[in-house]
Amino acid sequence: MMICIPSSITEVEKRAVRDSAEQAGAKEVYLIHEPMAAALGIGIDVEEPVGNMIIDIGGGTTGITVIALAGIVCDQSIRIAGDEFTADIMEALRRYHSLLIGERTAEQIKIQVGAAMKDLDNPPDDIPVNGRDLVTGIPKQVMVSYQEVAEALDKSIFKIEEAILKALETTPPELASDIYRRGLYITGGGALLRGLDKRLNAKIKLPVHVADDPLKSVVRGTGIALKHYDRYPFVMR
Repeated sequence: MMICIPSSITEVEKRAVRDSAEQAGAKEVYLIHEPMAAALGIGIDVEEPVGNMIIDIGGGTTGITVIALAGIVCDQSIRIAGDEFTADIMEALRRYHSLLIGERTAEQIKIQVGAAMKDLDNPPDDIPVNGRDLVTGIPKQVMVSYQEVAEALDKSIFKIEEAILKALETTPPELASDIYRRGLYITGGGALLRGLDKRLNAKIKLPVHVADDPLKSVVRGTGIALKHYDRYPFVMR
């Protein structure tokens, strides 16, 4: 069995993951860091002596990692990701429309009209959202636009931008020049936010590439590593 672990995991947490897998009946347990798996899934040759920056915007955390020579050079992790975006949308609807919605509805709004910028080239249509009116207590419906969602997510995305800049500051200069040439790779569910690549490009002034099918890149990379586990030195037994 091969399991993905965050790069900021502690030894105690690592042991807990390993024990759980063994109790579930796994004969051999391998661990791989999520950014490494994501890089493999995107199709990057992680063993090259070249720096690559991977930004994995998952559910609970956003991991910003620089990878070179099959190792993690520097690593930044913040607890702002998909779950935080969902909470931001719920809060915005409560504040501006006095509408109480559940987590699942907020998740649907994020998928259908989620955006990182208020100015998109091909914007999605406004969508109807049902919830409970906080004033009267009666169910009601409001129309929600992608601009409203972009405004709700603005603060959280700003924090991710700051974390990326911080990670770039700690990157060794030789690898920084590789990143300047190659750009940043975004993966994870958060990469699907409309206009996120453009916004990051405007702020950081580097090319930003969104992985094909970013939701599955970590899983795909884990599959590749499991198939050739003896070839990759970063897979932990």
